[in-house]
Amino acid sequence: MASPLRRATRLAAATVMAVGLFAGAGEARAQSLIRDTEIEAILAKNAEPILRAAGMDPKSIEILIVGSKDLNAFAGPRVMGFNTGLILEADDPNELQGVIAHEVGHLAAGHSVRSGDMNQAGMRPFLLTMGLGVLAALAGAPDAAAGLAGSASYFGTLGALGYSREQEARADQAGAMLLDRAGLSGRGLAEFFDNFRYQEVFDQARRFAYFRSHPISSDRIESLRRKVQQQPHYLAKDSPEALAEHAVMKAKLDGFLNPQVAITKYSEKATDYPSRYARAIAYYQLKEPDRALKLIDALLGEQPENPYLWELKGQILFEFARTAEAEAPQRRSVALMPDAPLLRINLGQTLIALDDKAKIAEGVAELNKALTQESDNPVAWRMLAEAHDKLGQDGLARLATAEFYFHIGDKRQALVFAMRAREKLDRGTPEWRRATDIVLVAEPSRDEMRELAREGSTRPARQ
Repeated sequence: MASPLRRATRLAAATVMAVGLFAGAGEARAQSLIRDTEIEAILAKNAEPILRAAGMDPKSIEILIVGSKDLNAFAGPRVMGFNTGLILEADDPNELQGVIAHEVGHLAAGHSVRSGDMNQAGMRPFLLTMGLGVLAALAGAPDAAAGLAGSASYFGTLGALGYSREQEARADQAGAMLLDRAGLSGRGLAEFFDNFRYQEVFDQARRFAYFRSHPISSDRIESLRRKVQQQPHYLAKDSPEALAEHAVMKAKLDGFLNPQVAITKYSEKATDYPSRYARAIAYYQLKEPDRALKLIDALLGEQPENPYLWELKGQILFEFARTAEAEAPQRRSVALMPDAPLLRINLGQTLIALDDKAKIAEGVAELNKALTQESDNPVAWRMLAEAHDKLGQDGLARLATAEFYFHIGDKRQALVFAMRAREKLDRGTPEWRRATDIVLVAEPSRDEMRELAREGSTRPARQ
């Protein structure tokens, strides 16, 4: 995760926050999409029982993390998103699950958004963001602007989400029912809204975005409280494991997003894991890598099987130009969590940066493995293009670049590079056919279509 104050001139790979100005809810504000394997896993774990209670497959829901201090959350047919400000404001897992249940309650009730298309919110969070791992600075890269522009419709959708007071009350009731059905307490649902009761007296400009689109009232909160207090699981408590994960998630976000605050908030004398984790990340963000690495090595001495600590160590080493040293911890993180594509992308990028042909070829293999799980990840395609270029594989480099542009929504550039790739690739190969597919779906001109028709490429490929 990069500092939210860094703009689009800093393009990160496996740990990145791509930042730009987007219009949302009628105003422009700096927002970002964050990818982090650990935090996504914790959020998915919180959401899973609620989604199952609603009859939804948790694996079909994409978890999005929005880097913004404002309180906001949303759920759509294929996505569920949380602002970092809301995560940090939730006192415990039960409060966060209360918000999740409320949002899923809207879906279960079939509520439509105030304006815009809910399906737009299902865009993959490919927008040049890649998980809290290695930061690769590509200063001044023109691709960054294209990637950020491609996310405008996503943030516009966030601004469009809004419901009536009647729908809010129904979502409350549905959320409370889902929590109880999942064996969870509804206490957090009522307490989260009660904590922000004062939002009702603010004018629209001063309210948190979540409460502009989800109006609250004292009557509604009291009705909800009476409902959840009568439910069988009202006294259910968060498990020690859930509480520990919640603390780690907040500590990690604090360390990356608020490093100066984290240094004070998490005492140097504290011996608990979240405090030391937050301080290690904060030192890294404050450009004190040696202090960060010292803390991480101590934590690894206690938790040698923690892939996220190895990931963070590799990230810091890579970021501070110790690329050769970054390889070993990144290999360890992948070995411990082989099914996490973001960790493989970290490793792939480091191998490519070593400028050894054998290492670059291995990096290509790692990126291809990651892309089997996240085929629409543009940062992985961008790295793959770089790797193929270093290996002198011009056709594959152009095809990977076409994929990059295709997945950030720049169809014209995707078409241009796909056409160039076709010139370099052997006709009839899977790669050549993929380049042709990109051309066909990227709105080719009439002349380009005629060219494809002459060679027979407009006909469906034989199976």
